[in-house]
Amino acid sequence: MPTLLHLDSSADLVTSRSRAITATFADTWRSLGGDHTVVHRDLHREPLPHLTDAALHFPPHLRPEGANPSAEQEALQQLLIAELLAADVLLIGVPLYNYSMPSTLKAWIDYIHLPAVTAPFDDPARQQPLAGRPAVLVSTRGGVYDAGTSTEFDDHALPALTLILAKALGMTVETIVATRTLSERFGAPADEVAKQHGELAAAHESAAQAARRLG
Repeated sequence: MPTLLHLDSSADLVTSRSRAITATFADTWRSLGGDHTVVHRDLHREPLPHLTDAALHFPPHLRPEGANPSAEQEALQQLLIAELLAADVLLIGVPLYNYSMPSTLKAWIDYIHLPAVTAPFDDPARQQPLAGRPAVLVSTRGGVYDAGTSTEFDDHALPALTLILAKALGMTVETIVATRTLSERFGAPADEVAKQHGELAAAHESAAQAARRLG
C-alpha cells in the first residue's frame, strides 16, 4: 500500500500557495488507486511542542548520564519517526518565513533527526533507514530569488532542509518552487504578476507529474 506522508506548515489557511500545491500532489496521489494512502499532518493547525530537553536530540544510549527527558515527548518522537519510516514518499510544504522555514516545521525536524536512529552516527550502513527514499519539498516565496539577483541566496529554508533530509537522512530530495507569491497583493508590475502566475501553474503541473512518477 503506497503511503504518502504529507506535511503542511503554512499559517495561511485560505490563500496559501504551498498548501494548494501540496494538495495537488496529494490529490493526484490518491487518484492513482484506492491503495494509495495519504497521511496528512498539519503542523500549523496541530503544532508540535518544541523539545524541552536537549537529551531528546539523541537516543537513550547516547544521552549524558542522568538525562531524564519528558516521557510524553519521547513517545511523540518515536511516533513521528515511525510515521516517517512508514511512508514511501515524503511531501513537505515549505513557505519561506523571514528567509527560513516556519518554526512549526523546524520542530518536526528536531524530532525526526536522531543520530544512530535516522541519521548515521557510528554505523552508517545500519543507521540511515530512509536512504534513497523520495522527499518532495514545495517551496513558496513571496519575493524574487532568481539567479543573479541580490536576494538569490537569501532562502535559508531549502538549504537547511536539504542538509537534513538528503545529507543526514540520505533521502532523494527534489524541489518544486513558486516565487513572487505576494506580487499581486502589493501591486507589483504586470510582468512580475505574469511570472507569478506562470510559476504557480508550472508548480501545480510539476506536483501532479511528480505524484504520478513517484506513486
